Amino acid sequence: MKAGLRQRMSWLHTWCGLVCGWLLCLIFLAGSISVFRAPISRWMAAEPALTGTPAALPQEAVLAAASRFLAGQEADARFWRIELPAEPVQAMRLFWRTAKGVAHEAAMDPRDGALLPQPWGRKSEGGRHFMTLHYTLHAGNFGFWLVGWLTVGMLVALLSGIVVHKRIFKDFFTFRPGRGQRAWLDGHNASAVLTLPFQLMIAYTGLAIFYTSYMPGPLRAVYGEQGLARWQAALAEGAAQAEAPVLPARPPLDERLPARQQLGVLLRAAQDALGGPARMIMVERPGQARERISVYGRPDADVTLRQINSAVGRAVFDGASGAFSSLHLAAGRPSADAAHDLMKHLHVASYGGWTIKWLYFVLGLAGALMMATGTVLFTIKRRNKGESEFGAGTPTFYRIAGALNVAAIAGACLACICYFHANRLIPASLPNRDAWEISAFFLAWLSSLAHACVRPVQRAWVEQFACVALLCLLLPVVNVWTTGGHALAYAHAGDWQAALVESTIVAFGGLFALLAWRLRAGCWAGPRAGRVAASPSGYRWRVLGRVLCAVVGGYALATLGAIVLARLLALGGLASSATGVAIASLLSFLIYAVAALWVFAAPGAWRWLLMSAAALAVLGWVLA
Repeated sequence: MKAGLRQRMSWLHTWCGLVCGWLLCLIFLAGSISVFRAPISRWMAAEPALTGTPAALPQEAVLAAASRFLAGQEADARFWRIELPAEPVQAMRLFWRTAKGVAHEAAMDPRDGALLPQPWGRKSEGGRHFMTLHYTLHAGNFGFWLVGWLTVGMLVALLSGIVVHKRIFKDFFTFRPGRGQRAWLDGHNASAVLTLPFQLMIAYTGLAIFYTSYMPGPLRAVYGEQGLARWQAALAEGAAQAEAPVLPARPPLDERLPARQQLGVLLRAAQDALGGPARMIMVERPGQARERISVYGRPDADVTLRQINSAVGRAVFDGASGAFSSLHLAAGRPSADAAHDLMKHLHVASYGGWTIKWLYFVLGLAGALMMATGTVLFTIKRRNKGESEFGAGTPTFYRIAGALNVAAIAGACLACICYFHANRLIPASLPNRDAWEISAFFLAWLSSLAHACVRPVQRAWVEQFACVALLCLLLPVVNVWTTGGHALAYAHAGDWQAALVESTIVAFGGLFALLAWRLRAGCWAGPRAGRVAASPSGYRWRVLGRVLCAVVGGYALATLGAIVLARLLALGGLASSATGVAIASLLSFLIYAVAALWVFAAPGAWRWLLMSAAALAVLGWVLA
């Protein structure tokens, strides 16, 4: 690290961006695709449309048949879930989970209650795979925390980049194509400035959605180790309005039958109370103590188009008596944790309709492009400088870095399109086929890394992007071969979502083909030999110490600062204890990012960080 603030921030921006960027490329790409998770799931499910005109039964009789079927599957089921069709040609889906946690599903004709052949369509995670990949990398709690650390690293890289680029807005209008390193730098700067507000918002809201998980210190300090329920109750009490919704009268049920066998009556009463159609019925602990039946309303497209923090209505019935136990209107009071809901809606683009979704998709891809150009620019700059900063191991390091760049960018794209092909090629009747689809995704990703390690970097880029282009262009052929469907047939049937999914993939196939052709004609000079310069004694240990201080010490400082702030807000009467916990927890992520920058900003800054953390610990103990 060099002297001077901008030089230190440049070092931090470079290395933080590189180390975090390899996985952030995949995370951003998956997040961008997950904006269209509903259309992707629809395309992947490939559910056949209901045909014929069988004798229609009233909805109450169909739901009674569904209830009888579910009751005959498992005596002590954890829940039943009935998903009502949004369109007349769709099936009604039935799900249940056994006492041992095994999930099952079936499909029923909503017109006459007849069971449909299994499997009905293709069991698949669909677009939910990209959402899960986006925030856990399909690695459980470890992946959840890893994505959190990477997101903080992204905030640090963005903030340090703002300090480094003193001509940040001028650089946005500078682009010199075909000039090697300069072109990569201009592309990196332009995509960064274009998407900077979006990336800051996405990174922060991605952390804030899980603020009680990533930063549980304030909640535990104020409400104790197991205080989540008490904190949520306090938030709900503070958000309650003077006039709570009046619960409707008990639906006219047949006393001889349990409420779960009269779901049609409950559904009609719930739709009248919610003022709109329902999308799902959930029966929790059917036939057991504390049985509860919930009816979820279907989101109103007009409301979600106008409001960011729009809610979905829900009516809850007592399973024993069938009476209303609670009613949550879509246009009623805000939820208890309104901050979480706002951050979630901002992050997942559940407002503004398709216009906002396309905007998020484009800006998300631009953000992924910024990270991709940054990682490539790193290797190009070091290759041209030939500084040999890793001594005799420098060529090996940059060979590995080049392979990781290929896998992080081209390999991520290859894995995504392989996931779509796996959906069509894996037999629909194969058990756990949804897990096999996800396995195919990761197998393709690992294969891309292995290919990049054994092939020259230039050839690996060209070959993998060419493979992505070929697979994108062949997807309609595979779809016709396996299901008989294609974009024109979807459009003719009025299924524009499925048609646009396939058409968009084909369009990207053309773009990838053009990219592969341009890279084929590019000039890829070998790295300079450079000079082998020995690092100062203890340099790498000092760097490691600062990194650990920024990661661990910064988290401790953010936690302690949030605890003190939460208590001060409550003691000063500026906010209730519950609201103070929420405010302090949300601000803690900014404290964390600034603390990490501070560690690298000036010599000896880590000492001040540790002293500040100790002072906050004492102050928090006094306030307790």
